Amino acid sequence: MTKIEVLGTGCAKCKRLFANAEQAVRDLGITADVVKVEDLDAIVESGVMMTPALFINGEIVSEGRVPDVNEIKSMLTE
Repeated sequence: MTKIEVLGTGCAKCKRLFANAEQAVRDLGITADVVKVEDLDAIVESGVMMTPALFINGEIVSEGRVPDVNEIKSMLTE
């Protein structure tokens, strides 16, 4: 199963990225575990310098911006 993590402190951009990730999963019809990571210590430990950040299967694919649904879908199908 694909694991998608959205790292951020709960700001509007973080919420939009989480919603975009969920929509991309729905559009693709795949099974994925989409989780929000809002704990500041966990974010720092992951090496993220700018939020929001998007991890797919433990690999950072976006940092400091909000990719749209289509961009996330292409990240998931690479």
